Amino acid sequence: MKVLLVDDEKEFVSALAERLSFRSVDADWAVSGEAALKMAEETHYDLAVLDVKMPGLGGIELRKQLHGMHPHMKFIFLTGHGSQEDFKVGSEEAAFYLAKPLKIEDLIHKIKETLNL
Repeated sequence: MKVLLVDDEKEFVSALAERLSFRSVDADWAVSGEAALKMAEETHYDLAVLDVKMPGLGGIELRKQLHGMHPHMKFIFLTGHGSQEDFKVGSEEAAFYLAKPLKIEDLIHKIKETLNL
């Protein structure tokens, strides 16, 4: 399983990738939607965990572009301050919509559930 984490908070996303690696989850990370698209051009990811609110390319639009590149990729949205509209759209377009802060065990469970592992 290969996971792409995208969040504009560098300390958060890098620590999350490290914590996932300690639990045998192979995760790359990016701090912008644009960087994530470049990574997805070169690497196949089974799942992307996307922050909804990011400067520039936000998670909802990024999901649409990633899905166009990789139609079988699955998605989980994360947010620290999402609106009701974001929740509605995110819930329709991703397997799960999780709020920060989150427990690493909860994220791993949702990743496995999304990928049917």
